[in-house]
Amino acid sequence: MTSQHMPIELPAPRQGLRSTIKQPRYMHYNRLITLIFLINAAALGYGFTQSWWTGGGVALQVLADLTLFNLGLAILARQQYVINFLFWLFTRAPTSWPLAIRWTLGKVYHYGGLHKGGALAGTLWFIIFAGSASYQFHQNLPGISAQSLGLIYGLLVLLVLIVVMAQKNIRARYHDAFERTHRFGGWLSLALFWGLTLSFIDDQRGAQSFSDALTGATSFWILCLLTASIILPWLRLRRVPVQVETPSNHVAVATFDHGVTPFAGSSTAISLNPLMEWHHFANAPSPDKDGFRLVISRAGDWTGNFIEQKPSHVWVKGIPQAGVAYIEVLFKKVVYVATGSGIGPVLPHLLAQEVPIHLIWSTREPRKTYGDALVDEILSVQPDAHIWDTDANGKPDLVKLAYQACQEHGAEAVICISNEKLTWQVVYGMESRGIPAYGAIWDS
Repeated sequence: MTSQHMPIELPAPRQGLRSTIKQPRYMHYNRLITLIFLINAAALGYGFTQSWWTGGGVALQVLADLTLFNLGLAILARQQYVINFLFWLFTRAPTSWPLAIRWTLGKVYHYGGLHKGGALAGTLWFIIFAGSASYQFHQNLPGISAQSLGLIYGLLVLLVLIVVMAQKNIRARYHDAFERTHRFGGWLSLALFWGLTLSFIDDQRGAQSFSDALTGATSFWILCLLTASIILPWLRLRRVPVQVETPSNHVAVATFDHGVTPFAGSSTAISLNPLMEWHHFANAPSPDKDGFRLVISRAGDWTGNFIEQKPSHVWVKGIPQAGVAYIEVLFKKVVYVATGSGIGPVLPHLLAQEVPIHLIWSTREPRKTYGDALVDEILSVQPDAHIWDTDANGKPDLVKLAYQACQEHGAEAVICISNEKLTWQVVYGMESRGIPAYGAIWDS
């Protein structure tokens, strides 16, 4: 199942600034967070030249709008339609464009930096808002009521809790608690923002009628947009049938045919209890065939129970969402590096053959674990696939294999679908040697 390869020496990583900025700490995700904070700092600086100031500091309405602008960015950056539009837009570049430009455009999947940057900046603005409102209230200055202040304190606690639970170490250790805090805390925060907006506008309206003050407030229209954005995916919630096959006790192949055939490079969220937890898996549609498959490997209690129980129905919501592999069309030829069930996200691209591909798949006992049918399907479209059996051959040096494949096959980029540690090894290993590389960033 492997093709023969002439050994190629793996060069040392390049030195200098270009190599340094390819390190994970400088990834585009973190650059976007920095950009959001710079924009907010510029907005604050701009405020010094404008009429933002009152006797109690920055005008409360300005702070409220800045809070909602940033939190609105955080919410919209996770909206499925927005995400799909960003991927569509950034992959319009033809392969004739310089590789350096396409290299950067391919980092569109780092959009989560907009989410985190907006959430952090919005929370900081709200802390300032809460402090300013408390000062004005206790100084008996007009414009803030006890009702509004109570709503502010409730929101402050919720926003800080959501931000704390979203920190990477906490999120990884208490993922179920993180997910529920984000969902239920987010919904409650939205309700409190509506209550605060109505109360605060009433406090601030002066001689205006309440309806005129409400419809003239920027915060009102932002909240309308965000409410619609949050509700929209749930309007598409439905319970659908699924056929589950288990080639081994490590893997389930779930087949769906409920009127949706997603595009290659997308994912679907499924659940057995839609209010409590959702799990995202890469879609594997087949050309000229309705429906799609999900390859689900045992990676915890939920996936273990799914494999053992083989449910007849699951819940789905929203629409298929573009993922990292969608960016393959930016390149003339791509090397895919997959480990284990990472073959699931790669499979639709192998079958679609929109871009010339060379596959490197490292997994234990591929036929025994994933079944002859899946392996034969892969080999039918990728006869020279490099399938590495880790049980028979040990763990490979994936950086070296990926670099060698790029040199032998003339590939412009590498896309890695693996666990976090191996993904970063391959991505940095390639990019520090001048080859564009992409892989999930585990930001949710």
